[in-house]
Formats: sequence, structure tokens, C-alpha cells
Amino acid sequence: MAVAVVLVSAGKGTRLGANLPKAAVSVAGLTLLEHSLKNIAQFAPAELVVVAPSELIAEFSEITAKHFDSFEVVPGGETRQLSVQNGLAAITQDLVLVHDAARAFVPKEVFDLVAAGLEKAVSVVPAINLADTIKKVSAEWVENTVDRSELVAVQTPQGFRVKELREALENATEDFTDEAGLLESLGHKTLVVNGHEHGFKVTTAADLERANAMFSESRTGIGVDAHKFDVSGELVLGCLVWPELPQLEGHSDGDSVAHAIVDALLSSANLGDIGSNFGVDRPEFKGATGERFISETLAILARNGFEPVNVSVQIVGDKPKIAPRRQELQERLSELVGAPVSVLATTTDGLGFLADSKGVAAVATALVRAAG
Repeated sequence: MAVAVVLVSAGKGTRLGANLPKAAVSVAGLTLLEHSLKNIAQFAPAELVVVAPSELIAEFSEITAKHFDSFEVVPGGETRQLSVQNGLAAITQDLVLVHDAARAFVPKEVFDLVAAGLEKAVSVVPAINLADTIKKVSAEWVENTVDRSELVAVQTPQGFRVKELREALENATEDFTDEAGLLESLGHKTLVVNGHEHGFKVTTAADLERANAMFSESRTGIGVDAHKFDVSGELVLGCLVWPELPQLEGHSDGDSVAHAIVDALLSSANLGDIGSNFGVDRPEFKGATGERFISETLAILARNGFEPVNVSVQIVGDKPKIAPRRQELQERLSELVGAPVSVLATTTDGLGFLADSKGVAAVATALVRAAG
């Protein structure tokens, strides 16, 4: 059964307060448009039309091309109903699913159920049961409690026979909140199929927080580094200078704290380690500071769609004494990482090569998440 999809993504997102069209807002590193397209691609429609803000047609076309070889992007109208009409005008199939980019996380199974329903109905909607008690209110006073067993919350995609929907839109004399309501006003019956909890609509800032909490990908990583003291120079540790001690040996500045942080950040996003990214085969990093390594690592994370959430680093060694400068270390490293960094310190209690102040080791853990 060949079914087209019209993805309505021209909303201004005023209630979201994001100062950009809703479909361009990011959740877990991807725009709502791209989340929608990823799910629609799994459904594999016979035809796709994206209804976009007129000023973003080129940008939305570029994003859509990542997921579809064949599609059309058309400008939206002043209302949602007019946007749907614009999208429907480009459809050549007999059946269509109208979906909102604001409901970006609806899984393929809902598309399948709605499409299947079109075998026996002109109009099909997915819906979920209401969990809250519903009351009818007038002037701040409850008139009565409504029996919620007879009510459902309707989502998208909504499925239609194109001929009937097109005629209904062309002859509409008022705006409806959904196309099923328009067809119902003309006497057509709407079939209800199971919706999904992920089909909630991103309308407010609270909805956006919910989406980020549900779909942001968080990862953890660990990094370990150790360097022995050289015989000259000044120690650089945690991107701070400790003039009372000699520098640490290494291809770079030997800052074991910065290096452990870099390894933790890279490993959390599965992006290799400090050696594979900045090793001795990269002469441009000879003598590089820990600050530069951290900056370069953050750029690598960003290019791969990640951002740091927090870092914890444990310094191991007899010298230097960390406690007097712990707060300074935390502030400096937090500034460089762009996320909270906590610093702890310990000794080896007389065990191992660090017991006689031969060097400094560090163990770091990092939490990163999908950017956005």
C-alpha cells in the first residue's frame, strides 16, 4: 500500500520561547525536524513533502536530503491548516499521513498502525488514554467531572484518503486543530488506533526539557595518565604553574591532570585517546600545553555532536600538595572544560613509584551528552 507523508514543520514556536522556528530547535544534538525525518525514514513512505518556514526552505532541504533521496519542500501558510493544504497540493499518492515535526519522537510502529487503518477508514488518528482526572471548568469553578474513560488524547501522524482531505481543505470555512476534526465536521468517521507515549507535542519550554531528559544520550569515560619529574623547568599541573617543582617529562608539557581529563572526555564519546589524536606522530603538538589539548578535545567532541557535563579528576602523588590550591584548580579546569570539574588528591601511602615523589599521576572520569 503506497502511502505519502506530509511533515508539517512550519510552526513559529512562539510558546517555546526559543526565538527560532520550532522544527529548528535541537534536542539531544538534532533538530526536531531531523528527529522526525529519522522516524519517517524507517516507515519508508512512497512520497515525502516537508512544509517549512519560507525563510528556511534551503536549510530544511539540506537536512531532509540526509535521510531521503526524493522529497519536496514547500513553504507553509499562515495557519497549520493552510500549511497542510500547501503540502497536500504536492502529493500524488491516494493515501497520506499528516505528521507534526513537533511530535518528533513518534516511532515507526505508530505510522504502520495509522497506514493500516486507511484500509477501512477515510480518517485515522493515533491516540492514548488520559491518565489525569478531567474536569469541566467555568469561571474558575468546576461544573462537573468528565468521565475520562470516554476520552483520549489524539496525536499524529493522522492518516487520510487524499481525495476527501483535499476536498475538505479546499471547502473549509473555519480552522480546525486537526484535519480529522475537519473531516468529522463533514460527517466522516475517524478510526482510532494506539498512539505512543513518545508522541507528545513539544510546545513549551517544559516540553523541551522533557524531550532532552528522555532522548539526550549521556556517556561516561575514564582517563589515566602519569609522568615522572624532569630535572629542570617548572611544573605545570592542571593547567597551573607550580614553580617549586620541576616540570614533568613528556612529548608535550607532561600535564598528567590535563591529559587524564582529555582521555576521559575522548573515551566517553568513543573518539580514541590522547595518543591517537595528539601523539608523537603529530609534530605540531610537541610541547603543547594541557590547555591546548583540552581545547582541541572539546572541538573534536563538538564536531561529533557531544558536549561535557562534568569531570572528576583524582591526583595521585606525594607532591605537590593540592589542598592549598584545590579551589583554584577546580575553577581553572572548569573554565577550560566549560563544565564543572572537581579535583581530589591522594598519595600511595608509601607504595609504588609515586611514593618517593618521582612523579604525578591522575585518574579522571567524564560525563558527556549529545549536544543541544
